[in-house]
Amino acid sequence: MLKITFMGAGSTVFARNVLGDVMCTPALRECEIALYDIDGQRLEESCRILSTINRNVNEGRAVIRTYLGVENRKEALRGARFVVNAIQVGFYDPCTIIDFEIPKKYGLRQTIADTLGIGGIMRALRTIPVMADFARDMEEVCPDAYFLNYTNPMAMLTGYMLRYTKIKTVGLCHSVQVCSEGLLKKLGMEDKLEGRKELIAGINHMGWLLSLQDKDGNDLYPEIRRRAKEKNAAEKHDDMVRFDYIDKLGYYCTESSEHNAEYNCFYIKDKYPELIDRFNIPLDEYPRRCIKQIADWGEMSRKLMEDDSLSHTRSREYASLIMEAIVTDQPIRIGGNVLNTGRLISDFPEHACVEVPCLVDGAGIHPTYVGALPPVCAAMNMTNINTQLLTIEAARTRKREDIIRAAMLEPHTAAELSIDDIIRMVDELIEAHGPYMAMYH
Repeated sequence: MLKITFMGAGSTVFARNVLGDVMCTPALRECEIALYDIDGQRLEESCRILSTINRNVNEGRAVIRTYLGVENRKEALRGARFVVNAIQVGFYDPCTIIDFEIPKKYGLRQTIADTLGIGGIMRALRTIPVMADFARDMEEVCPDAYFLNYTNPMAMLTGYMLRYTKIKTVGLCHSVQVCSEGLLKKLGMEDKLEGRKELIAGINHMGWLLSLQDKDGNDLYPEIRRRAKEKNAAEKHDDMVRFDYIDKLGYYCTESSEHNAEYNCFYIKDKYPELIDRFNIPLDEYPRRCIKQIADWGEMSRKLMEDDSLSHTRSREYASLIMEAIVTDQPIRIGGNVLNTGRLISDFPEHACVEVPCLVDGAGIHPTYVGALPPVCAAMNMTNINTQLLTIEAARTRKREDIIRAAMLEPHTAAELSIDDIIRMVDELIEAHGPYMAMYH
C-alpha cells in the first residue's frame, strides 16, 4: 500500500488541505497516511478531522495512523514513498516572538521574518538540524522517498537538504500558482485570464513573472505596467511594494508585498519612516496573524471535529499533483524549488536553490532550463541568494562567526545596522533561543 507521511501534522488546516487532496485523488486514495508531530493534542485533532474526511469523501479507503514524539519518528517514516514536511521549530512562542522583539531593540523592524532577514536566518538555523535528523532517518527507513518541503525559509531548507543529504527533495510554495491570476484580477484584467501563457523563474518568494501573454500571444506587460503605476498613485492597497517593483524593476514577483518589503534595503528604513505609510507596509504582520490564529483555533478546531459532514474539494497545492504524476506516470508541470544544477538559471551559482518550472512524471521531478534573467531581476535575487548560501554554510559549520557573516550580508539588516550591532544582536538571539540554538558555538 502506498504510504504518505506528514511531518508536522499538527498543522491541521494545511494537513487537511494536502491529505484531503490525496483522498480526492483516485490514484492515491487507497493509501496509508502516517501523521507525525510532537504535540499530542494537535496530532489527535488532525487525526479526527482527517478521519471524518476519509469517511465522507473517500469511503474510508485510507488507513490513518498517528505517531507522537521523536521516539516514534522512524516508524512514521518507515516505508514511505512520499514525505510532506510542514514543521515549525520553536513555535510562535517563544521563537517567533524572540525573532521579532530582539531585532526591534536594535531598530530592525520586520513584517513576516520567515524567509530572509535576521528572522529568516534564525528560523533556518533552528530548523535545519531537525530536518537533518529527518534525513538520517529517511536514509535508513525510506531512502527512495520524495521529500516535499513546505516549511520556510524554503530556499535555505531545501538547499540544505539537496546539498547535504541523499534525500530526493523539492520545495513547494503556494505563490507560483496564484501569481499571474492575482495580478490580473487586481488590475481589472480578468478577461485575460483564460488561456494565458506565463513564465515564472527566480528564487522562492522572489520568483519573477518574466512573461505573460494572453491566449492569442499578445504581451500583457505594457498594460500591466501602466495600470499598476496608476493604481499605486491613486489609492492605498495591499500590494504596493510589488506594484512598485513593476514600476522600478519592470517585473512582478510571486510572493506578497508584506513579504517583499523586507527582502531588500528599499522600503523599511529607519531614516525614512514615511515609507511605511506610503507603501502600506504592515510591520509585525506575522506575530499579529499568529496571535489571531492561536486565539481562534480552539473554536475552529471544535467546530471541525464536531462536523460529521466535513468534506473536502481538491485544492491547488502541488503535493497531491506530484504524487499522482509519479504514481501514474501522467506528466504535469509545477513550479518547484531545486538546486541550480547545470545552471538552470545561468546567472546563479550551481549550489543556489532556484524556483523554476519542473516536469513531473513517473521518473521523478525534472527541472527545466530557463537561462539568463533580466539583469535587475538576477541582481535582486543574488542579494537574497548570498544570505541563503551563507546561512546554509553556518548550519553546516555550526559556527557563530558564520551566522554573523550571513547577517552582515542580509540586505535589510546591513542597511540598518552597524557590524558591531549585528554581532551584538546575533549573540543575543543565540542566547535567547536557548536549546533551539545550542548546537551553534
